[in-house]
Amino acid sequence: MTARRFAYDAIIFDFDGVLIESEYVGNKQIADYLTAIGHPTSAEDSMRQFMGLSGDAFLGAIERWIGRPLPEDFHGAREAENARVLAEGLEAVAGAVAFIEDLPPDLPRAIASSSSVDWIERHLDHVGLRRHFGDMIFSGHQHVVRGKPAPDIYLYAAAQLGVDIARTVIIEDSPVGVEGAVASGAEVIGLCAGRHCLPGHAEHLRDLGVERIAHGFDEVREMLGFSRT
Repeated sequence: MTARRFAYDAIIFDFDGVLIESEYVGNKQIADYLTAIGHPTSAEDSMRQFMGLSGDAFLGAIERWIGRPLPEDFHGAREAENARVLAEGLEAVAGAVAFIEDLPPDLPRAIASSSSVDWIERHLDHVGLRRHFGDMIFSGHQHVVRGKPAPDIYLYAAAQLGVDIARTVIIEDSPVGVEGAVASGAEVIGLCAGRHCLPGHAEHLRDLGVERIAHGFDEVREMLGFSRT
């Protein structure tokens, strides 16, 4: 028999690095590309500098890192990598699938990500979680004017769920995402469970105002008073 209880009115998840292991894979591709064009960059460098950014903020950060405009073929290389992983899929972050499947069925939940809705939905299909979110999938690039680190995408997601952001918990992994999540007024748990979480990652999230850090979904469950017996 399973007993469930939950301490908040809704839960909002970031996607990349929280539910799927895309942050490491994507940042390794960026690092390999930049190294190949003469700007030695490790996957760790890429994660520290660009993780969680999207759109012009993402491109601007890379150009500041290399000190010049990006070559035109960067976009083609990114598109080819995205096409590959969309076709092949990526593994879920350890414990993510079981956590989602164990959530109370009537608990409002959403995804608020910097990625596109198509990207999120395709990968949810790969890991078997699509049905758990319905149309509560939101992109900082598509649904709001200001993406992360602005809090807008979280506020938008809470409004679509019909809940008070102050009664919502957000699960985030990236510094950029955490900055916006904290600014939204929600309860925030910094998740350091993916392969992209380097030494010092938890301390960085704490410096941005996150009081609770989880190193896996079992710890998230305990923090939320969401028990299985």
